[in-house]
Amino acid sequence: MKIGIIQQHNTANVEGNKLRLAEKIRKVAREGAELVVLQELHNGLYFCQEEDVNTFDLAEPIPGPSTEFYGALAKELQVVIVTSLFERRAPGLYHNTAVVLEKDGSVAGKYRKMHIPDDPGYYEKFYFTPGDMGFKPIDTSLGRLGVLVCWDQWYPEAARLMALAGAEMLIYPTAIGWDPNDTPEEQERQRMAWQTVQRGHAVANGLPVITVNRVGEERGQDQSKQTFWGTSFVAGPQGELLYEAPTNEEVETVVEVDLKRSEQVRRWWPFLRDRRIEAYGDIVKRFRD
Repeated sequence: MKIGIIQQHNTANVEGNKLRLAEKIRKVAREGAELVVLQELHNGLYFCQEEDVNTFDLAEPIPGPSTEFYGALAKELQVVIVTSLFERRAPGLYHNTAVVLEKDGSVAGKYRKMHIPDDPGYYEKFYFTPGDMGFKPIDTSLGRLGVLVCWDQWYPEAARLMALAGAEMLIYPTAIGWDPNDTPEEQERQRMAWQTVQRGHAVANGLPVITVNRVGEERGQDQSKQTFWGTSFVAGPQGELLYEAPTNEEVETVVEVDLKRSEQVRRWWPFLRDRRIEAYGDIVKRFRD
């Protein structure tokens, strides 16, 4: 499968961001992409740097304007698109939601982000209610997609449950970067930990991983600053890097992934066969006191 990934630097101009994304989606489609993956909350700035109730005005229903916009592109270009939207589910109830659009422009399915961070510069608990749809892959004309979102990337349980439900690949739209107060050494440790844990999910589950991150500096209304580290990547089912984007540039590219390889890798390393499921009961506890 040929997969288009788009790593973009965003501005406060939502319509401008969407038009630039549309141009890049068309570009990777011309280059043969069948599946196009966008970064987390790709329509605008990463607004979770600060807490502001007026920011909820950015949220939209699903289906809604963005699914119509990207759905029309999917239909025009005959591609499947993984989007990431700020969902208004009901008054006062909002989610961080990935929506997959089928080649005919319809909504193939959605996933509401389950793990919600609350850290300096990432005040997501203020904005997002944790997802309530579970870890269920989304069936498309290209296969069964295990779509997760950003903070989910640190949790092997999420990746495993997607794999156990038959996901043929793991997909992570993300928005993560450096804390400007950290030393360069610490910044690099964090960036590599972020990539390493996801490559570990590829190995543990014998599945390709596609991760698309934001890039560049964004400032909040209070002039708080976040610099996103790019590094979008595609890993094969043994964790091997098939592509890695730079840390400081926009990228739109197409990466070819051999989905049939997962079957062979799982024959060599039958981790699912050898799981001792009868011994894992305590995994549902918060801590084994």
